[in-house]
Amino acid sequence: MDIATGPEEAIGPHEDEPHEQGLNDRLNWLRAGVLGANDGIVSTAGIVLGVAGATSERTAILVAGIAGLAAGAMSMAAGEYVSVSTQRDSEEALLAEERRELREDPDDELAELAGLYVDKGLDPDLALQVARQLTANDALAAHAEVELGIDPEDLTSPWNAAFASMLSFVLGALLPLLIIVLVTADLRVPVTVVAVVAALVLTGWLSARFGYGAPGRAVLRNVLGGLLAMAVTHGIGQLVGTQL
Repeated sequence: MDIATGPEEAIGPHEDEPHEQGLNDRLNWLRAGVLGANDGIVSTAGIVLGVAGATSERTAILVAGIAGLAAGAMSMAAGEYVSVSTQRDSEEALLAEERRELREDPDDELAELAGLYVDKGLDPDLALQVARQLTANDALAAHAEVELGIDPEDLTSPWNAAFASMLSFVLGALLPLLIIVLVTADLRVPVTVVAVVAALVLTGWLSARFGYGAPGRAVLRNVLGGLLAMAVTHGIGQLVGTQL
């Protein structure tokens, strides 16, 4: 330990470690944002490439792309809101039950908390001392963290997730939509594919970054999934186009 820093600085959270307040909510909307952008890129690219496989008419491609963008953005927002709301409802129900137990039987709850710390490796006397101190400071927070893995002050926000997902979907969808309607007909497909792959590399890397995963695997999965989606939809568009 550096003597100049003192014990508080030495044992405090490092800047690069995820201990700051509100981390759960921030990671939640960042995750929703990255996934929304990724879905916007892939689904809109699939739509416009599918239509481009059937026709070279710029207006038809543009209308289909805009319709897909609008429908996808609303669907992502609604789906994320419902999903995160369900999660938050569950968290609030668990916290309400914990409040009731603390109010009706505080002694048993104290013993339960001490037992949980014993399970984590503390000796019984120290576990009881820690449980008493934490209970005196904030009993609900102490039990919620150890028993439920929930921070009562950092519940997930469905609105943050919904707006992040909708906005990022739109931003992601604009890439293939603008490229395929602005580029000349003979270059639409290859330029769109290259641009989408580049964007998927970025979103794959970001998803790994936010999730502390391996970037290589995340990027590879993202790119391969996007290429498969574009290949299938473009092939279907070409097949349907020849039958009309």
